[in-house]
Amino acid sequence: MNKLRELRTKKGLTQLDLSKIIGVSEKTVSAWERANRNPKPKELQKLEDYFKTPKEKIFFDLFSYKS
Repeated sequence: MNKLRELRTKKGLTQLDLSKIIGVSEKTVSAWERANRNPKPKELQKLEDYFKTPKEKIFFDLFSYKS
């Protein structure tokens, strides 16, 4: 599970607020939080820059490699 929802709520943002900041739809943010969809590299960078948190920590499952 990713930490996106935790970071978003700590900043007092709604999914709609974050979607406007990143430039995606509210449904996309919801899908990221439910781990139904992964952000594109450009979106990952915007999230990292906005939250000042490494993308690897926000989306741990996306960057963890299982053998």
